[in-house]
Amino acid sequence: MPELPEVEAARRAIAENCIGKKIIRSVVADDAKVIDGVSRADFEASLTGKTIVGAHRKGKNMWIELDSPPFPSFQFGMAGAIYIKGVAVTKYKRSAVSDTDEWPSKYSKVFIELDDGLELSFTDKRRFAKVRLLKNPATVAPISELGPDALLEPLTEDELFKALSKKKIAIKALLLDQSFISGVGNWIADEVLYQAKIHPQQSAATIPKEGCAALHKSLKEVIEQAVEVGADSSQYPSNWIFHSREKKPGKAFVDGKTIDFINAGGRTTAYVPELQKLTGDQAVKAAVKPQKKSSNKNNDKAESEGEEIAKPKGGKKTTQSRAKKAPAKRKPDTSDDNDDDEDEKKPATKKKSTGGNKKSTARKKSKESESDDDDVDDNGDEDEVKGKEEVAKKVQTGRPTRKRAK
Repeated sequence: MPELPEVEAARRAIAENCIGKKIIRSVVADDAKVIDGVSRADFEASLTGKTIVGAHRKGKNMWIELDSPPFPSFQFGMAGAIYIKGVAVTKYKRSAVSDTDEWPSKYSKVFIELDDGLELSFTDKRRFAKVRLLKNPATVAPISELGPDALLEPLTEDELFKALSKKKIAIKALLLDQSFISGVGNWIADEVLYQAKIHPQQSAATIPKEGCAALHKSLKEVIEQAVEVGADSSQYPSNWIFHSREKKPGKAFVDGKTIDFINAGGRTTAYVPELQKLTGDQAVKAAVKPQKKSSNKNNDKAESEGEEIAKPKGGKKTTQSRAKKAPAKRKPDTSDDNDDDEDEKKPATKKKSTGGNKKSTARKKSKESESDDDDVDDNGDEDEVKGKEEVAKKVQTGRPTRKRAK
C-alpha cells in the first residue's frame, strides 16, 4: 500500500514537471467505485483548460491545485499511483505498469495531457483508491479528519510522550490511526517499532520516556530517509526490517535475528522477539497466554480498511478507504476488477410447514452455510442443490425425511 514516501514521490514529480502548464485534454474513467461523487463528463470539463499551479499532500492523500477550483484529489488506497510519460516516478510494486503496456494504461482512472505534450495518469489496478473533485480538499473529509502529517508537521518528543500517555491501545494500532499521525502505514509502523525496540502490542500509555524518545527518533529518520530516495525501496538501508518483512515465517531474518509475524492493530506485523519485548503486566500475561502468530498472508481488503482510519469530532471512527462487505451468498469472484457480481439466485419460496419442520429449517440453514463457506470443494454447488431439493421435499410433506437403516 502506498504510504507517505510513495505519495510524496508522486507529489514531487508533479510539482517538478507539471506546474505552470495548461491541461488541454483529460480522460476520466467511467468507474463510480473510484471516481467518487462526480460524473465523468463534469470531471473532464472541470480539468480541461485549467493550468496546474501546485501539488499538495497530507498523509497518504494528494491533490493538484489548478488556477481555479474545483481541484482533483487522490486517495491512493491499495495500489494507486501517478505516472508521467517519460518521467521516472516511483513504481510501487503492486501498481507498476510495464513500459511495454499501452499508454495510457487500461487501469488509468484520470488521464491528463498538458500543452507542452507531457502526459500524466493516475492508475489503480485494485480499485480501492478514491478520486474526488473538491473546492478545497484540505477542509473536507477525509483530509480534514487527518492528524498532523508525519513529515510536514512532526510532533516534538514531549508532545509525542504526552499523546502516548493518554492512549491505552497497542502502539502499532495507534500508529496506523490516521487521526493520530497521518502518513504512517503498515511497513513504516513495523520499521520504526523495530528500530525503537518496542513490541507492536505494547500499550502506548505504558511506554516510558526513553522508549518514546527512541520512537520519535526512528519515526523521523525512517520517513526522512525513505522520502530522500524517492521511496525507492532498493535504496533503503540494508539493515531495515523492510527487506524481509514479506518473507515466509522461519525464513525471515534481519541482522541475523529471527523475524516473527503476529497480528497487531488488525494487520500482519513483522517484529523481532529477541529485541522487541513486552514489558510490565503485559509481559506477565504474555508468558501465561502465548500470542497467536500470523501466517503472513497478504489480506488486501484488511489492508485497505485497516490503515485509513481517521476519527472525526463526533468520536466515531471512519474508514477512508473501505471495501464493501460481500453479501452472505456470492459466486466466486474470478476477477480483480469485478466487485459487482450478481447474487446467486435463491430457490422459489415454499409453503410454510408446522410441527416437526423446525429441525429441517435449521438443517437447511446449516447446509447453506456450509456450502457458502466451502471455496475449495469442486462439488460444492452440486451438493448445495441436492441439499436444497431434499429440504424442499421435507417442507412439502410436512415431516422430516429419515434415512433408511442399513
